[in-house]
Amino acid sequence: MTTAAQQHSAAQLRRLAEEAGRDLEDAPALEILSWAAGTFGDRFCVTSSMEDAVVAHLASRVAPGVHVVFLDTGYHFPETIGTRDAVAAVMDVEVITLTPRQSVAEQDAEHGPKLHDRNPDLCCAMRKVAPLEEGLRAYDAWATGLRRDESPTRADTPVVGWDERREKVKISPIARWNQADVDAYVAEHGVLTNPLLSDGYASVGCAPCTRRVIEGEDARAGRWSGRGKSECGIHL
Repeated sequence: MTTAAQQHSAAQLRRLAEEAGRDLEDAPALEILSWAAGTFGDRFCVTSSMEDAVVAHLASRVAPGVHVVFLDTGYHFPETIGTRDAVAAVMDVEVITLTPRQSVAEQDAEHGPKLHDRNPDLCCAMRKVAPLEEGLRAYDAWATGLRRDESPTRADTPVVGWDERREKVKISPIARWNQADVDAYVAEHGVLTNPLLSDGYASVGCAPCTRRVIEGEDARAGRWSGRGKSECGIHL
């Protein structure tokens, strides 16, 4: 991956995000990612839940060796871990696995078993949000696979925006895509996808908090079903 020696200040990063958000709103995903890689070099990374490897694949085309950050919560489906390992083996990326401060057993000992059922917000905060914030300290900008069509909470996702909490540039290069666009890209390029997507899951998260969706539900309906929750907190 290309490197950029300059580390931008928070004010500079915010200005870059605001300008790029306007300038790149209608740009193709590859152009958005090319801008990110050229601007931030090795201080740019991609995050992936390993639901699929579409954004990682796109980024690898403009920034070979790009870091792909994955959160291993300790609760993933085996298929998700397998997808991560396959991505690391066959794609021109470097997979960086982040883990929470506590193992599942240590968390159970401190907070009681099945915290995800009793207090899913706290579980997500400890197993997803906190490790990601720690892991992103090495970067000025991060890319996500967020799409506007996934749920009402994501309808206004900018292609380039400002992550206020982490003071990073947040890039969503496929924000304007829909599921048909994703499917077409996967088919054209043979991109790795999580096998669970072919088994009734429209969105893949931690096993205890993810179910298959039924026809007519949005892609996020199978996450934290019945718990009044649709986001883990990373993107809020």
